[in-house]
Amino acid sequence: MGGFFGTISTSACATDLFYGTDYNSHLGTRRGGMATYNDGIFRRSIHNLENSYFRTRFEGELDKFEGNSGIGIISDTDPQPIFINSHLGKFALVTVAKVNNLDELEKELLDNGAHFTELSSGQTNQTELIALLIAQGNSFVEGIENVYEKVKGSCSMLILTENSIIAARDKLGRTPILIGKKDGAFAASSEPCSFPNLEFELFYNVGPGEIVELTPYKMTPLRAPNKKMQVCSFLWVYYGYPVSDYEGVNVDAVRYATGKAMAQKDDVDADYVAAIPDSGIGMGLGYAEGKGIPYRRAIIKYTPTWPRSFTPANQQVRDLVAKMKLIPNRQLLRDKKVIFCDDSIVRGTQLRDNVNILYGYGAEEVHMRLGCPPILHACPFVGFSASKSALELIARRMVKELEGDDSKDLDLYATTGSEQYNAMVDRIRQRLNITTLKFNSVEDLIKAIGLPKECICTHCYNGTSYF
Repeated sequence: MGGFFGTISTSACATDLFYGTDYNSHLGTRRGGMATYNDGIFRRSIHNLENSYFRTRFEGELDKFEGNSGIGIISDTDPQPIFINSHLGKFALVTVAKVNNLDELEKELLDNGAHFTELSSGQTNQTELIALLIAQGNSFVEGIENVYEKVKGSCSMLILTENSIIAARDKLGRTPILIGKKDGAFAASSEPCSFPNLEFELFYNVGPGEIVELTPYKMTPLRAPNKKMQVCSFLWVYYGYPVSDYEGVNVDAVRYATGKAMAQKDDVDADYVAAIPDSGIGMGLGYAEGKGIPYRRAIIKYTPTWPRSFTPANQQVRDLVAKMKLIPNRQLLRDKKVIFCDDSIVRGTQLRDNVNILYGYGAEEVHMRLGCPPILHACPFVGFSASKSALELIARRMVKELEGDDSKDLDLYATTGSEQYNAMVDRIRQRLNITTLKFNSVEDLIKAIGLPKECICTHCYNGTSYF
């Protein structure tokens, strides 16, 4: 998916920018970049992160990032930030975006005389394309609204100008932007967990389509938020950090609530509850309380060197990382009936491998409980998964096996408790060699989040969303 951080201060910003951007590292693994502005000069650095961490790439360069304002990005798409000099002035740009109509917009811009210089693997850099769309406006606000109007998908952004930082959230708020404040400084971030240790207080939640401008002294609204919101539910299920609040709703509290609610309706018998770390832990703790049985750490995540496995582009790399970073505890697993809580099943390859390892370590029964419903649709709005087509999703593959057509009766397959849903879940259970398998329902997930259902995007589960 990616995440960004920007700050503007009365003093040098490099340290806050460096660590603030690093706190977004769990959102992406491909590239990192930072840019600062000082006395008419923009400075930039971009590094590949696929084989290293953000901190190790940028630590030695901090001295070059002079100035009191800057933006940083952890990106799973193109190299960023992008610099541009336009009639609006010089600016740097970072985006968390998914541009589904990139080819169409590229042709439109080229036909109108624009040109692209920042190619990424031979393809147009989508952040540069967004910068050119902004430059079509007579003001930054008009340019950003041009992006909102033309991009099919989603786009949140930070713009570093010569005088300020402009933060603009996706028009339907699919990805978040939070504003932090401390004496003599403001910050904007995809992740509010970046604020506390840098002494920022959470100041404001930018609304869908809202645009705000930051200086060291104040935040100025430039565009009012839209009335409709479709924030991604997967923020709370998987990629949000446990201590973070989005729309005032805490990630770990939601995961705990989903686990507790599921346990109170579950009649499975087991010795204890465990979790697939890290994103399954909150749910596992809630499940253990709801069920009234112990929580044990039957699997430990090895954190010193293994990064997140969700986003690497190569499937073999994802599978290897998923296997290497999780270490089972043989003494806890031998001859035990265990309930494991996890966030989701996307392709099923990682879970299949993990389950086989658990049996190999002596588990008698492996019961899986998932924090979200079966994923039946590839996401057209947010890059939370590397899945490019629906048939990479295990749920859709099971629909095709059952129906001969992966698109038949999807509404019924998305309805918890229907004959089709039960057949699909049992087929997944058999394929993954799981003793029992249950998913959270859309209704219970929305209830745990606590926002109005029309404000939460559930497209990947049931195809329901605003376009």
